[in-house]
Amino acid sequence: MNSDFDFKIKAVQFDEEYHPSENTRITTNFANLARGESRRENLHNALRMIDNRFNALAHWDNPKGDRYSVELEIISVEMNIGAGANSDTFPLIEILKTTVVDHKMNERVDGIVGNNFSSYVRDYDFSVLLPEHNKNRPWFSTPDNFGDLHGNLFKCFLNSNAYKEHFNKPPVICLSASSSKTYHRAENRHPVLGVEYTQNEFSSTDEYFGKMGLQVRFFMPPNSVAPLAFYFLGDLLDDYTNLELISTISTMETFQKIYRPEIYNANSAAGACYQPNLKHQDYSLTRIVYDREERSRLAIEQGKFAEEHFIKPYGAILEQWSANHAR
Repeated sequence: MNSDFDFKIKAVQFDEEYHPSENTRITTNFANLARGESRRENLHNALRMIDNRFNALAHWDNPKGDRYSVELEIISVEMNIGAGANSDTFPLIEILKTTVVDHKMNERVDGIVGNNFSSYVRDYDFSVLLPEHNKNRPWFSTPDNFGDLHGNLFKCFLNSNAYKEHFNKPPVICLSASSSKTYHRAENRHPVLGVEYTQNEFSSTDEYFGKMGLQVRFFMPPNSVAPLAFYFLGDLLDDYTNLELISTISTMETFQKIYRPEIYNANSAAGACYQPNLKHQDYSLTRIVYDREERSRLAIEQGKFAEEHFIKPYGAILEQWSANHAR
């Protein structure tokens, strides 16, 4: 095996014509929306929600609220393992890229890459390795070096020629705030990201993403009802334009309203002290059909796929590579 890996990037447009591929992972959440009798209505409504939210946030020089639309690409990253005839390919991660279409100026502007984040190895860590490690244990714990391999693979990808050739800025990943932590409203406010929230301790996801080299801040954008978690490199507030940030907010807040309506489509906004709750009952549903049980089931299936096709056959080599990469 080479001391580092080669990466290949594929892009699939996420629009009303999107169909999940049969032979690749294709991010579970997107595939979920694009199957069944409601697939076209799901996709149409989700994309309109994103455009409407974008225009509401980018309201300057936009009197009719229709100046902008957002185009989305699912970015699939494959990793080549080995060399020559013995090389193998493994689907490593999937992220999402936004492009902003300015209809007034008739131009297209790059948005942010990252946004959503899906990973086979992450599924293995959380859905296979972690439950197995804690089986029959009196208290919860994480294995030694938990997340190290995944974090080093992610950092290797960001430093690769493939990433640098396709993307000009580091990624920003936007996820739900953790329902196990309490967040406190701070004085800091940003015109686009909104009011900042802070937490007293990291969640397991925060720590896991920390090993990917990412730090986290929490913001509740204007007219939102709960803070979002933004994972990033560098300076979130200064490294990205307002339109770039709005493209991430409008996209990921829309998906969170679909995936977690109890939190992000609640009928009342987060207060000064806030803990997300998936058992909250005072919320509204979107007109989009989403199978949350399938999402949980596929995470386990994909984790087992990673174990069989990646961790077991290459485990010793990957462990050695990760230890050397961390030096």
